[in-house]
Amino acid sequence: MEAAHTEAADARAEQAGAPDTGAAAHAGAAHADAGAADTGAAHADAGPSRPAATARLTVHSPDEMREFGRALAGLLRPGDLVMLTGELGAGKTTLTRGLGDGLGVRGAVTSPTFVIARVHPSLVGGPALVHVDAYRLGGGLDEMEDLDLDVSLPDSVVVVEWGEGKVEELTEDRLHVVIDRVVGATDDDRRVVTLTGLGTRWEGVDLAQR
Repeated sequence: MEAAHTEAADARAEQAGAPDTGAAAHAGAAHADAGAADTGAAHADAGPSRPAATARLTVHSPDEMREFGRALAGLLRPGDLVMLTGELGAGKTTLTRGLGDGLGVRGAVTSPTFVIARVHPSLVGGPALVHVDAYRLGGGLDEMEDLDLDVSLPDSVVVVEWGEGKVEELTEDRLHVVIDRVVGATDDDRRVVTLTGLGTRWEGVDLAQR
């Protein structure tokens, strides 16, 4: 099992050629609308938790995705688990970069694929950001005990890419973020982001507030 890095290393794009970062498109206001959970929606959350809060918005560029992450960071607190779902190039790492910006952590946030997990300590006295790629975690986050992370997970914000179906048993309180490409032209940077807060932690939280 590879050891976790505390600083970004071996940076690589989430997918070669994918418009995940660096777009110069103007970040416009996202169009968010909160509503009741859609029981027929795709990407249903596993586990016994019931949706406590939901929101859906459209993001128009990588810059706007990062800005959305900065805003979302303002809702997070130590012990939170954020599960990111989306195909390669959807914008999961770009969103996590924004979370890192908003949390005020050290080190550039990059795809953690080569090291499975990276720890970004806070520079402002807040929670550390633990960025995990669960693609190769066959046993889920139980395997994180073997990663020798120099951080307390209950005192950190844990963001897991490719975690659906693997990490739900870690806690009933989690935020599931699903990023879907807009159907159509392949050069369209728009993404539809669906947020579902599960468990008592997210009761009464306005996920659409930006």
